[in-house]
Amino acid sequence: MKNYNVNRIEKNALQINGLGNNSLWNNAETLTDFISPWDDLEPEKIELRALWDTEYIYFSYKVYDTNIHIDRKDDSVDSIAESDRVEIFFRTDEALNPYYCLEIDPTPRIMDFIAYPNKKFDYDWNWPENDISVKSNIKEDYFVVEIAISIQSLKNFHLIKDNIIETGFYRAKYKKQENNLFEPTWITWINPNTETPNFHIASSFGTLTLE
Repeated sequence: MKNYNVNRIEKNALQINGLGNNSLWNNAETLTDFISPWDDLEPEKIELRALWDTEYIYFSYKVYDTNIHIDRKDDSVDSIAESDRVEIFFRTDEALNPYYCLEIDPTPRIMDFIAYPNKKFDYDWNWPENDISVKSNIKEDYFVVEIAISIQSLKNFHLIKDNIIETGFYRAKYKKQENNLFEPTWITWINPNTETPNFHIASSFGTLTLE
């Protein structure tokens, strides 16, 4: 199982702004080994960084993309699900009963839900509003999504064990096809070794270690 070490910073030192330009991010390891196991093309570069203090864990996704697709018909789950986005899943253990999903587009709209085995999703569930903050920015050739999640909420959901968080990192990239419809390319940190795209499976998760 792949592991990413999350380096610790001083409490309250980092305020996310959606730009990914705070010098504190230089203290983070840069995760770039994203793949699309079900697509022949190598995905465009993704840089993911994470940091933590005693109050929050912070994530910064920098996604290189010159043709971002956002479905703007409304702010529904369906609309976000038809848009380019980044995703973070957390699980209590490999039984995936339950696990917690955050899917965030570049604007940033959040599709957050609790999930159970066999892709049973509860979209009425939300990450507690006071325990998560998301900011984003779209540039000419990339977009940034920054996320701050309270450590207490991770503890409340039994997602931290001995400073380890079982986590999946993903991205959905929508591309226009010849029929003018948009179809997703699915991109993941860890190859789940499935015949068809599937992030909702134990083999797509790795670990984060809070250093």
